[in-house]
Amino acid sequence: MTLTFSEEDKAFSREVGDYLRDNLPTALADKVRLNQRLTREDYVAWQDVLAARNWYAIGWPKEAGGPGLTQTQRYLFEREYGALSCPHPCQFGIAMAGPVIFTFGNEEQKARFLPGIRENRDFWCQGYSEPGAGSDLAALKTTAVRDGDDYIVNGQKIWTTWANWADWMFCLVKTDLSVKPQRGISFLLIDMRSPGITVRPIKTLDGEAEFNEVFFNDVRVPVENRIGEEGQGWTYAKFLLEFERFSMSGSGRSKRVLAELHDEAKALGKINDAVLADRLTRLEIELLALEHMELQLLARSVGGENPGPEASKLKIRGTEIAQALSRLRVDLHADACLAYSEAFLDAQETSSRPEASGAIATYLNQRKLTIWGGSNEIQRMILAKQVLELG
Repeated sequence: MTLTFSEEDKAFSREVGDYLRDNLPTALADKVRLNQRLTREDYVAWQDVLAARNWYAIGWPKEAGGPGLTQTQRYLFEREYGALSCPHPCQFGIAMAGPVIFTFGNEEQKARFLPGIRENRDFWCQGYSEPGAGSDLAALKTTAVRDGDDYIVNGQKIWTTWANWADWMFCLVKTDLSVKPQRGISFLLIDMRSPGITVRPIKTLDGEAEFNEVFFNDVRVPVENRIGEEGQGWTYAKFLLEFERFSMSGSGRSKRVLAELHDEAKALGKINDAVLADRLTRLEIELLALEHMELQLLARSVGGENPGPEASKLKIRGTEIAQALSRLRVDLHADACLAYSEAFLDAQETSSRPEASGAIATYLNQRKLTIWGGSNEIQRMILAKQVLELG
């Protein structure tokens, strides 16, 4: 199936590009381009810019309060967005909790939670992984025992991004230990200010502490905060993960980074180096193939097909290309990357080689890309079983 862009789609794409260029602060764009750390305030301020046009909730239908864009318009939005040094919006509320709530939540839950997510008033985190349950998520141990109108939650979550900033968590818990794991899981919305919650930061290789451990000690969560039926959380989690993986290719951002690397190679007088030129060309070809794959799946979606497990291909290739780009930037700048400065990463000092100063931290941080959202090994197993029908 061939995908074509209408004149209306092209006009929308121009509108998005113009708005983003006019409203992206130079200082914020520089922090993104130089791979410096963003603060909670940076994210909130930028997401307010998007929310002003109702573009923060870019994937939401009109009936949920979103802009109601077509799938093609959403793709064009992401393409324009990735071409600029815009912060990647915090996804846990707007792209994860929100779609689950407006798809499976009751009317009271929609009225209570969706406006705060859509209008960028509430910061969310995801309570999925545990010390013994990562890719094997059904093995989670955190329990929620019914006590009248509340659940009593006990257990631990780990690798919880921005839990230290979050107002709310959407969380998978065991509510029935007598059935097979997938059938005993429920989906709760938990106020992070509840008594009994402890958040402990985890400092990663790049020196940042975006990940956290979260401990629950007799935390009371109202039953009204359960999404859908008790024991059906696995269904909602699978919906969310499929939704997440379809948006994880990052091709627009990777194309921008590749263009930056071309410019940096020219500035360093290395653009004619044969090995470097070969690596740049190979990555360009891989990005073109990724973009073609995106357009194929988009055309199928526009035609009424569900991309289903094939969305895993976008996650695999997109994250591997992003890692390869971060490695290339380190190799390009060589020993200049060794001047590692926490103060520079926190935008508290300048650098004579700013592109190099953030390169190592980004390379180390992006080791996570092929693990989160379901490790790439698991994605390949999904493709083997559900697409190729092997095993």
